[in-house]
Amino acid sequence: MIALIDYDSGNLRSAQRALLKSGRRRARRPPPRRAERRRRSRAAGRRSVRRLRQRHAQTGPARRHSEYIRTGRPFLGICVGYQALFERSEEFNSCAAGLGVFAGKVVRFPTQPGLKVPQIGWNQLKIVQPDCPIYEGIGPDSYVYFVHSYFPQPTDAKIIATETTYGPAFASSVWRDNVYATQFHPEKSQETGLRLLKNFVALAN
Repeated sequence: MIALIDYDSGNLRSAQRALLKSGRRRARRPPPRRAERRRRSRAAGRRSVRRLRQRHAQTGPARRHSEYIRTGRPFLGICVGYQALFERSEEFNSCAAGLGVFAGKVVRFPTQPGLKVPQIGWNQLKIVQPDCPIYEGIGPDSYVYFVHSYFPQPTDAKIIATETTYGPAFASSVWRDNVYATQFHPEKSQETGLRLLKNFVALAN
């Protein structure tokens, strides 16, 4: 079964529907489920990492996410779920602590003429690691959908799976062992995104 960790941020329902569609031909596979029920929050973006860290210390699937990663089973982080994997973030005028799965920090796009922040819309992927399993069957110049003002800067460049240019070039996804994470939204990226999710579902089989 694929579990969706709810950290009170983002459109979890879209991801759930996309995963269900990606695995629909596997009749015996149970549908993806939320690890916890979504709770209302007026400041979901600000609190998402903090809530995930709090839940990590409590009973429930999020509490064991690090242990889950160490089992070698596939793990996919999307957007804020990608950023949360790093050590710290400049968002909210602070250096808020992340989960520390990867070394590095999350930074804001620079202020420069012609660069609208947040980046909202389609942008191109440069596949840095063509052997990354979730990019099997995806063209090297495919477009995917982004909604973000911040992006991670990994300390170890070897984990970068794709790069995208929006002002600066940034790591639009990473891969290390069983951990995959994307800054873009596969569930909003049409055929390319569905192919990526289908590849991830196959890894989780």
